[in-house]
Amino acid sequence: MGDSKKYITAEELKRHNKREDVWISVQGKVYNVTDWIKQHPGGDIPILNLAGQEATDAFIAFHPGTAWKHLDNFFTGYYLQDYEVSEVSKDYRKLCVDFAKAGLFEKKGHGVMYSFCFIGFLLCLTFYGVLFSNSFLIHMLSGALLGLTWMQISYLGHDSGHYVIMTTKGFNKMIQIMSGNCLTGISIAWWKWTHNAHHVACNSLDYDPDLQHLPVFAVSSSLFKSLNSTFYGRELTFDSLAKFFVSYQHFTFYPIICVSRVNLFIQTLLLLFSKRKVPDRFLNILGIMVFWTWFPLLVLSLPNWTERVLFVLTSFAVTGIQHVQFCLNHFAADVYVGQPKGNDWFEKQTAGTIDIACSPQMDWFFGGLQFQLEHHLFPRLPRCHLRNISPIVQELCKKHNLSYRSLSFFEANRWTIRTLRTAAMQARGLIWDAVNTHG
Repeated sequence: MGDSKKYITAEELKRHNKREDVWISVQGKVYNVTDWIKQHPGGDIPILNLAGQEATDAFIAFHPGTAWKHLDNFFTGYYLQDYEVSEVSKDYRKLCVDFAKAGLFEKKGHGVMYSFCFIGFLLCLTFYGVLFSNSFLIHMLSGALLGLTWMQISYLGHDSGHYVIMTTKGFNKMIQIMSGNCLTGISIAWWKWTHNAHHVACNSLDYDPDLQHLPVFAVSSSLFKSLNSTFYGRELTFDSLAKFFVSYQHFTFYPIICVSRVNLFIQTLLLLFSKRKVPDRFLNILGIMVFWTWFPLLVLSLPNWTERVLFVLTSFAVTGIQHVQFCLNHFAADVYVGQPKGNDWFEKQTAGTIDIACSPQMDWFFGGLQFQLEHHLFPRLPRCHLRNISPIVQELCKKHNLSYRSLSFFEANRWTIRTLRTAAMQARGLIWDAVNTHG
């Protein structure tokens, strides 16, 4: 009996890549997800970025086994002709299966409870130092503790955004609003919107919002071409103002990072009050109102404006260490221009990430994100397992001759500043002088 299946070619699949006509392939079966993107929990952008493509590895990375049964609702009846799986993808999928069989995606350890206790302890110290001490140094130390608290809260919010850290999804959403909106002033809706897009389009200059920082920063001279951001739907204009800022970015990087939290506050408000569809908009706005009630009241409890300003700057500067870390994970890694491809998922993640080497005793400080490649490959994996799977990922990279970069915190900073300086020299038009100087 002949094969009765209906097939379409990769070229035919590629035509279905518009918002009003979105098809994807998962394990060679073709699905029409046009209507589903409107209610997709991860937002529409991750699917649109892979529209018209084979997207099995990305689907496996972001979805638990229970999601597979829902795919049948979108099956078109077509199969992808000449569907092939690369050796890298075969090994990657086998790892996902092995980790699932071992229960790693469900075993979250006691890290969540430890984080709750630690965050509560830090907040108590912060409020006690501000409200019950008259010492300037204690007030500044309290500001530093608040910055450290925000770092830990962000890690907890990050975890809850990738997988359910609580007993139910309802409690998980509550923790997201409390940890993100109420305690840090940064909307979990904004985080999901940008972060999911970042994971799918890791280090694409025109698709990944985490590399789109003009007019302030540019990690590559490709951004000098005023690329169009598919994420923001606008041109990333490289004008005279951008050229000026970028020309000195290797000097301004750390000072700007110290106050970069202000930008996150602004981005949150722009999204929540935009016309864009925002999940749980009311809850997100309510959470932000809670933050902008307690935080100003805490600051105003300090005796004078000098201490108030220094307290805020200290808290921002300390939490800025976390923002630096996020930059270290990607700024000096490989970048590219164009749409992410579903058939080189593993390769793109290895090329676009840099791990930060540290001792196990410092895992709490980096929130597991020092294992950036491991996290990008297995975003649903609880952070308590990332150190354990790191040698396995390294072996897989070695087997397929792919880069695995793990640098010390100091060395990663050096690489990042070097990357920024290279782009700065190109922005100044001094690249040829630099080449001649160094032979």
